[in-house]
Amino acid sequence: MAATDPRPDVEPDFEWTLPGLHLGFDRADDRPVRLVCLATGADAPSAVAPWAIVDVITPGEHRARNNQSLLHSGTGQRLRYVDHEAEDEELRVRQRDPLTGLEVTSAFRAAGPGLQLRHTVRNGSEREMVLLSVSSLVVAVPEGEHELLWGESEWLAEGRWRQRPLAELLPDVNVPFHGQYSRGRFALTSHGSWSSGSVLPTGVLVNHSGPSLAWQVETSAGWHWEVAQTGATVTVGVNGPTDMFHQFAVRLAPGETFTSVPAGLCIADGGRDAAFGALTGYRRAIRELRPVDARLPVVYNDFMNTLMGWPTTERLLPLIESAAAAGAEYFCIDAGWFAEMEGNWWTGAGEWREAQGRFAGGLLAVVDAIRDKGMRPGLWLEPEAVGVDSPLAGKLPEEAFFRRFGERVEEAGHFQLDLRHPAARAHLDETVDRLVDEFGLAFFKLDYNTNSGVGTDVDAAGAGAGLLGHTRAFRDWLRAAQERHPHVLFENCGSGAMRMDYHVLSVAHLQSTSDQQDFRLYAPIAAAAPASVVPEQAGNWAYPAASMSVEETAFAMTAGVIGRLYLSGFLGDLSVEQSSLVREAVALHKDWRHLIAASTPVWPLGLPGWDDEVVALQLDAGSRSLLAVWSRGAAAEVALPGLRGRTVEQAYPIALPQWAIRGGGGVPVLEVPAGPAARIFTVR
Repeated sequence: MAATDPRPDVEPDFEWTLPGLHLGFDRADDRPVRLVCLATGADAPSAVAPWAIVDVITPGEHRARNNQSLLHSGTGQRLRYVDHEAEDEELRVRQRDPLTGLEVTSAFRAAGPGLQLRHTVRNGSEREMVLLSVSSLVVAVPEGEHELLWGESEWLAEGRWRQRPLAELLPDVNVPFHGQYSRGRFALTSHGSWSSGSVLPTGVLVNHSGPSLAWQVETSAGWHWEVAQTGATVTVGVNGPTDMFHQFAVRLAPGETFTSVPAGLCIADGGRDAAFGALTGYRRAIRELRPVDARLPVVYNDFMNTLMGWPTTERLLPLIESAAAAGAEYFCIDAGWFAEMEGNWWTGAGEWREAQGRFAGGLLAVVDAIRDKGMRPGLWLEPEAVGVDSPLAGKLPEEAFFRRFGERVEEAGHFQLDLRHPAARAHLDETVDRLVDEFGLAFFKLDYNTNSGVGTDVDAAGAGAGLLGHTRAFRDWLRAAQERHPHVLFENCGSGAMRMDYHVLSVAHLQSTSDQQDFRLYAPIAAAAPASVVPEQAGNWAYPAASMSVEETAFAMTAGVIGRLYLSGFLGDLSVEQSSLVREAVALHKDWRHLIAASTPVWPLGLPGWDDEVVALQLDAGSRSLLAVWSRGAAAEVALPGLRGRTVEQAYPIALPQWAIRGGGGVPVLEVPAGPAARIFTVR
């Protein structure tokens, strides 16, 4: 089947059509249910080749074919169609393995321009069964000219994307000559409890002769995705935690069920930007928004390049004054507010009570000062962490912490709470309720600074299953806290962006995109962030400093304007000209924030490389767009063919020199001066 054929080469036995989505499946007595058509409409070209929709691996039977992937599971190949039903915007397909009695219900939920998939396995036998992995998504595409995009990440260097021809990653080994399937694959696997600490749970397969695909794994626990050469097709397999990579196992008594982690899948009639645009729309569709989220406020936080975890009344009051003058609407007191002046705020954390003697007149006086300046107050918490020196470490039951082989897990001076345990959850419920009631808080920055490893083996057949259970319990806790406090915003921060996934982002308000303190290095992080998180959740730090030139100040502020402005720095120390640039950036962001929340990302110069001298991001809101361009090297001329015929005008900063734009009604050519320098343009 050619990739551009409007129909698959296998006629479907049943179909499911919604606006913008068309799926076709076939069924037979001698094979599992297969997805044979995935398109944007009934007459549109299909992006897929026929392939079984789910894989299940058990201890007694792994794969039915020699290979290095998680595909072709023996149980998955034996599944046979039972029935299917469509209700509202969800299709459910049920299959059964006649040998083991396992039943699998595959749910396809329509969400914006994409699908959210999950599979529920039920033990229909009369004996206990063990699962070692259940796929979240399996889909094959026909042979063709494909390029794969994937993201690498680490602390201070988040979102470094790669794009390579699939033929370079999966070499042609002349499979027909050998008469077998290839065993090659390209795979990414998470490490420990930082879901995005080394690689990103998102991928894109660009098809140059047909529709492209984009996917994401929606879990804060372990995950694995791979692309494998499978005969005349290329197959994408997406998994949550597995035995092979994450020490995952779950026991099912007769009648018990297990549901895989969700995966998002989007189809796009276009290339890279179209695929990420579809993924952006899908991410918005799965978010559980509350009325308070619509405010999209500008938040000032005292940490980055400022107090760095040592707040006092004397230090905070000038920051509160200058943040309000700059236009901030929320003020968050970051780490250290709970630590004694002579103590270690890291190893002593956990009870989350005001430190005695740190704040003259008490913390409430500082919070009142925030409100007096017209801002709403917030505090930093690391809810899952208990310092080894905290009194709480000896108060909670041992089972309320992560444990391995009978020992409590300690990582860098922290113990990890297990929110499956009622005592751990009760502690956090009491903490949030007390702080909201005592201080009238409207914002929490929830941090997660340690990678606690593969998980916990308490009440789990495998440590990876313990981690999955904890992360699901954490999301449930966060949703319940929001229900009790509907006016409070909750930021997701994982030591910057080390736990940036849509398991938690579907219920969080804001995502910190990095802990990077060098404003020059923040440019590629901010420009790449919308590939991982919707622009209105991309909390990009903007931390101007008195030591910066005016051009450097504008450079630092640009990152904040082009996502969600997350303000910091000693703003009261800035010059008059610098202060004007800060206020102008905040005002521009406020003017555009609701358009940003409806925009899709476009990368006119490609996804940014870490060392690129010119970096660009466009947030396209239809008839109007914002375009940010950062210069970090020598002067250059940059053509923008994607903006042919559109009007490009400098919007920020107004007081600094205009960057020349040539091209008339054709392709705009931007004259970029030597950096560091940055400008924001409006595109009409």
